[in-house]
Amino acid sequence: MIQIVKATQKDAKLLSKLSIASFLVPHGHSAPKVAIDNYVSSNFSEENFVNELSNSNFQYYLMYYKEEVAGFSKVIFNTENENIVAKNTTKMERLYLLKEFYNLGLGKTFMHFNIQLAKQQQQAGIWLAVWVENPRAIAFYKKTGFKIVGAYDFPISKTHSNPNHILYLEF
Repeated sequence: MIQIVKATQKDAKLLSKLSIASFLVPHGHSAPKVAIDNYVSSNFSEENFVNELSNSNFQYYLMYYKEEVAGFSKVIFNTENENIVAKNTTKMERLYLLKEFYNLGLGKTFMHFNIQLAKQQQQAGIWLAVWVENPRAIAFYKKTGFKIVGAYDFPISKTHSNPNHILYLEF
């Protein structure tokens, strides 16, 4: 059984743990260890999630599979991107699953949920950034219908950034 619920401030500690575990699998080797460690500690702290969960612009959702937390997503409605003409678009900033939940079709279900959420908000499409060296994620998004529309250098530290594709799915 799959359940998707909106996260609240009570979920900040859980989101912190989920973020670290799910980020490190595809990205932990993308920069020097010290840069990754600093990025994780500053972006995935419990305090950071408390702050983000209090911001009504950020919506986090938790996915449970057989009553175990499997992953989470973060969407931001009405977020423009210089590579996209439409103004009312949703940025999907995160869609992460824990590795033990790969290959169960959960990513597809979670993506569909986020797309429907954006459509309910009368958004013209949904966009995201994905590291160019994450072929698994790129293939997943392309299979869903996303197209590469631009590029972005994702800063990991002051001295290191990772090249990303900007992908867009127009509704």
